[in-house]
Amino acid sequence: MRTLMTGIAFGESTRWGRDGRVWFADWGTHEIIAVDVDEGREGPDGPASDARHEVVVRMPGESFQPICFDFLPDGRPLIVASSERRLVRRDADGTLATYADLSHLSNGGFNEIVVDGRGNAYVNGAGFDESTGAFTPGIIVLVTASGAGSQAPPASRGRQVADAIAFPNGMAITPDNSTLIIAESHGKRLTAFDIDADGGLSHRRVWADLAAHGGTPDGICIDADGAVWYADVPNTRCVRVREGGEVLQTVDVDRGCFACILGGADRRTLFMVVREWRGWASTTDDSRAGRLLSVPAPVSGAGWP
Repeated sequence: MRTLMTGIAFGESTRWGRDGRVWFADWGTHEIIAVDVDEGREGPDGPASDARHEVVVRMPGESFQPICFDFLPDGRPLIVASSERRLVRRDADGTLATYADLSHLSNGGFNEIVVDGRGNAYVNGAGFDESTGAFTPGIIVLVTASGAGSQAPPASRGRQVADAIAFPNGMAITPDNSTLIIAESHGKRLTAFDIDADGGLSHRRVWADLAAHGGTPDGICIDADGAVWYADVPNTRCVRVREGGEVLQTVDVDRGCFACILGGADRRTLFMVVREWRGWASTTDDSRAGRLLSVPAPVSGAGWP
């Protein structure tokens, strides 16, 4: 295992960029950071150096937090501005523009995003009240590529395509754009949907029940064998499972694992952002105890993200 970067405030939403770098969102600093993967090393007493990294996006204002992001087919980042309940596109010149206003679809914040091979964006949200800790059903919203590119006002770009998600978290889409898999953290399961021709979701089913081994999935990604890696915060690990729930591999870490992605030249490296978790209050502390780690994977990545 290699340590690529230390001093991360609160890492989430790992993504493999077409520029050959691994990207992640830092909730604590309101930044999106890209990291060179051929640098960074572990010394006998801990990290000896951090890989070269770049702050690609710094969101303006305290309320404008980049919760999660993914890439449009042309490589531009599409960012979830959760508290503002909208998607923001970063253009090549660095400007930020509203891509879709989702405020009419939920009173709560939005969380994860995945963009499929056709440019359709799926965003999930709600499912948990941070102030009370109470469960509320989560949703998945679709913003189609055609709708986002039209002259329609941003508020009309999006529709709900699923509900009753038990704290929606990471999502991934199979290489053929036929299946969306979502992590239901409170449900301790991975749930799958068929993707219809118009981008809607149908044929909901449990893809993997993780309760037997206490799995609490957060960020996820798919490999070329059709298995799913899921990050697990309370169990401080990243786990590879096949459909049905059989555990194929476990990578144990020393703190909560929040997100994972397969990348590298052959997409056979698993990248993970990890951090200590002490409840919702710890999201705003300044300990900067987060790390970006990497470890070889047995099978290359596939699908989206």
